[in-house]
Amino acid sequence: MKRRQFICSTVAGLVVAATKPVLASQAEMIIYKDPTCGCCHAWAEAMIDADFAVTVRDTNDLASVKQKYAIPAEMQGCHTAIVEPYYFEGHVPVAAVENVLSKRPDIAGLAVPGMPSGSLGMGNDPNASYDVFSVPRNGGKPIVILSIRPV
Repeated sequence: MKRRQFICSTVAGLVVAATKPVLASQAEMIIYKDPTCGCCHAWAEAMIDADFAVTVRDTNDLASVKQKYAIPAEMQGCHTAIVEPYYFEGHVPVAAVENVLSKRPDIAGLAVPGMPSGSLGMGNDPNASYDVFSVPRNGGKPIVILSIRPV
């Protein structure tokens, strides 16, 4: 009997270890983007590939979306994704999104300001260099949480 329990426990442990976390597949993400923006589309596709339940909302008025979620002007990118209660502004890497959703920090969201070359959705630039910011709630100063630099 003990041998059978050991084998079952070992197999169960291996299955759990080999299984991809299901967090992303459980998260509904709304992405607000310009209807003609190809890089925003590429970023959305990366989120779909990461198993997020993505709804894309094309809009010609991104300024009102950014205002609604109180995204600081200096942190704004070309699209805004919402996964309650967080926003992900611009070309934020998938791993950073997943990290926030798993740890649930007390922040408003993450941001990659502008449209940095080589960021997720902006091509495959081996010399990519950009920062990912954590944006606190209530207007605090954003801080760099991840710096992407060439190897």
